[in-house]
Amino acid sequence: MRLSEKIKPITYLKNHTSDVLKEVTTCAAPLIITHNGEAKLVIQDVLTYEKQQESLTLLKLLAQSTESIKNGRYKPLKNSFASIKNRISNNEKF
Repeated sequence: MRLSEKIKPITYLKNHTSDVLKEVTTCAAPLIITHNGEAKLVIQDVLTYEKQQESLTLLKLLAQSTESIKNGRYKPLKNSFASIKNRISNNEKF
């Protein structure tokens, strides 16, 4: 379904709350609520929201990793494993 078909005025939300709840949770598609003709809210189910937050977190980690590589803040994999083995053999805490 197209997002443009999922726009409702706030009065629809007030008058059809249980229908909105059923629709949003069943379709897993967001619903945009308008007030005075302007988009004001996006309603989505919790599972979809959680997945979206997890995806954003992964994207942030990728962006940080890319930035670290660009700035030379990394070490080769061999060095990383050697450092870990050294710590283990010396019983150091991580």
